[in-house]
Amino acid sequence: MINYSYTILIPLIPLVIFVFTGLLGMKWKPLVSGIIGTVGVGISFFLSLFTAYEYFFATATGSAYHTIIPVNMLWLSFTHTLQIHMGVLLDPISVMMIVVVTTISFMAHLYSIGYMKGERGFQRYYSFLSLFTFSMLGVVLATNIFQIYIFWELVGASSFLLIGFYYDKPSAVAAAKKAFIVTRFADLGFLIGILILSYYTGTFDFSKLLQPGTHLFAGLAGVSFLGLSGITWAMALIFMGAAGKSAMFPLHIWLPDAMEGPTPVSALIHAATMVVAGVFLVARLFPIYHFQAPDVLIFIGYVGGFTSLIAAIIAMTQFDIKRVLAYSTLSQIGYMMVALGVSGYGGEAGLGYMASMFHLFTHAMFKALLFLGAGSIIHTIHSNFMKDMGGLRKYMPITHFTFLAACLAISGIPPFAGFFSKDEILAAAFESNKLLFYVEYITAGLTSFYIFRLYFNIFWGKDPEYKHKPHEAPLNMTIPLIFLGLGSTFGGFVPFHKLVTSDMKPFTTVTHWGIMLPSVGIGLLGLAVAWVLYKKENDLPDKISKKLGILYTSTYHKFYIDEIYLFVTKKIIFNYIARPIAWFDHNIVDGFMIGVGTVTVKISYKIKKFQSGELQQYAFVFVAGVIMLALFILYSLGYH
Repeated sequence: MINYSYTILIPLIPLVIFVFTGLLGMKWKPLVSGIIGTVGVGISFFLSLFTAYEYFFATATGSAYHTIIPVNMLWLSFTHTLQIHMGVLLDPISVMMIVVVTTISFMAHLYSIGYMKGERGFQRYYSFLSLFTFSMLGVVLATNIFQIYIFWELVGASSFLLIGFYYDKPSAVAAAKKAFIVTRFADLGFLIGILILSYYTGTFDFSKLLQPGTHLFAGLAGVSFLGLSGITWAMALIFMGAAGKSAMFPLHIWLPDAMEGPTPVSALIHAATMVVAGVFLVARLFPIYHFQAPDVLIFIGYVGGFTSLIAAIIAMTQFDIKRVLAYSTLSQIGYMMVALGVSGYGGEAGLGYMASMFHLFTHAMFKALLFLGAGSIIHTIHSNFMKDMGGLRKYMPITHFTFLAACLAISGIPPFAGFFSKDEILAAAFESNKLLFYVEYITAGLTSFYIFRLYFNIFWGKDPEYKHKPHEAPLNMTIPLIFLGLGSTFGGFVPFHKLVTSDMKPFTTVTHWGIMLPSVGIGLLGLAVAWVLYKKENDLPDKISKKLGILYTSTYHKFYIDEIYLFVTKKIIFNYIARPIAWFDHNIVDGFMIGVGTVTVKISYKIKKFQSGELQQYAFVFVAGVIMLALFILYSLGYH
C-alpha cells in the first residue's frame, strides 16, 4: 500500500510561499519572488503528476478506484458525531483536479515572470498568486463539505486581491468589489445549505455523505417547506454557491469585469481555479444530487444550458478580446453543468458526469492558452481591442500557432482536445434531454464563429498602423504557450472513461457517429462564416449588424443585464429599502439610545451632589431620611 501522506505538501508549499514572499519579498529584488513562487508551485505540479501516476496506474486494479484519506486532523468538535476535520481526500476527481490546478498555476507563474516584469507590486502579485493556488488546492482536496466552504471563501478573498491588483485604477477596484459582493450573496445560500444538510445528517464528512445507499438523509425525508423537501432546499442552496462561483446566470455579471486583473490571473480564474470550483462542487456532491435531489440536478442542467447559449450570443458582439474569452468561459462552464444535469450514475449511464470532468480538463488547457496568448498580444500591442490588431501572424508565429490550436480545440474540430470532451457531452444530452441537446448544438456553432472571429481579427485582416513593430513574447512566456498548445492538441486522447467516472469504475464508451459528424460540421460552418466575414477586411459585418438593429444593440450591451442590476439595487433597494432602514436606525434606534444616554447624564449630574464630601450635608440627609421613614411607618400604622 502506497503512503500518500506526502500529498499534504501539494497545498502547503504554495501556502509557505505566500507567507514567505508576503513578509520578506520587499527585501529582495522583484525577480527573486517570481523565481521562488514558480519553483515552489513547480514542485507541487510534479508532486501532483506523481500522485496521479501512483493513483491511476501504479495501484490500479482495473475494476474500481478507492477513496484514500492519507491526512485527516480534527479541527472542531460540536458533538461526538458532528465534527470538522482538515485533511486530504484522494479519489479520481480530486487527483484529476490537483493536476489541473497545479498545471495551470505553474504555467501562469512562469508566464508572469515575463508578463509582469517591471510592474509595481511584483512581489505582492506573486504572494497573492500562491495564496490563490493554495486556496483552490484546499477546495479540491477537502475531506468534508465545511472544509470546502472555508477554502471556498479563501478563493473569493484571493480573487478579490488579484482582480483588484491595480488598486490605483478605479475600474479594477470596482471589478474586485463586484466579484466579491456577488459571490458573497451566493455563498450565503451555500452556507445555509451546508447547515441544513449537516443538521439533519449529523455529519460534514464526504466518506459518509456520498455513500449511495446511506440512510443519513432519512431525517430530511419528512421535512418540507413551500412544497419542497428539506434535501431539495439544501442542495438547491448549495448549488446557489456553485452558481455564484462558476458565474451561472443570473450571477454571471462579475466575471467579464474580472478581466481588470492581470491577464495571467484571468487564465487562473477561468481555466483552473475560481470558475470551475462550482462545477467541481456539483460533481463532488453528485451522488447526493442524483439519488436525493434529482429535481435540483435537472434544474442545474437547464441553468447551464441557458447560460451557455446566452454567453455565446454575447461573445459574438464584443470587441475587447479578454471579454470575448470571458463570455466564452461562461458558455463552456454552462456545457459542464449541462453534462452533470443530464447524467445518470454508474457505468455508461454516468456518461454526462465523465464528460463534464473531461471537458473541465480539456477546457483548462485551451482556455488558459487563449488567455495567455491574449496576454502576449496585449503585451506587445498595448491594447485589448480588435480594432488595434491585425496581421499579427507575421510578427508572432509561436503565439499564432498555439492560439490557433486553442481555437480549433474549443470549436470541437478533430483531433484537438475539445472535440472529444464536447461530443461526449452532446451524446449524454441526446440520450437524456433533447432540448438541452439542441441548445448545446447551436451553442457549438456559435462558439466556433465567435472564437474564429477573434482569431481572424487578431492574426489576419489588415495591419493597423502600429506605433511599435510587434514582436514575439520572450521565452518564459512562449514556453507555457507551447506546453498548453500540446495539451490542447493531444489532451483529448486521455482515456477519461477509464479514470474519472461517477461510481469510480471504468466503463466502455462507443463512438456516436450520428452526433459526432454533424457537430464537426456545425463547428466547421461557424469557422467558415467567420472566415468569410473577418479573414479579409470588408463591410459585411457592419451591414449585418445594421440590419439586425436592436437585436445587435441588445447583444452588444449584454442584454442590459448589468443595467437591470443597477436599477434594482440603486433605484429600488437603496431608495425604498435601504434608506428607510437607515432612517429608522439613525432616528429611532440611535435616537432612543442617545436619549437614554442623555437622561442618564442629566440624572447623574443632579444626584452627584450627594457625594459632596461635606459631613453636615450627609448628617442632614441621614436625619431627613430617618424622619421620613418614621413618618411613613406611623402613617402605615394608622397614626394620622
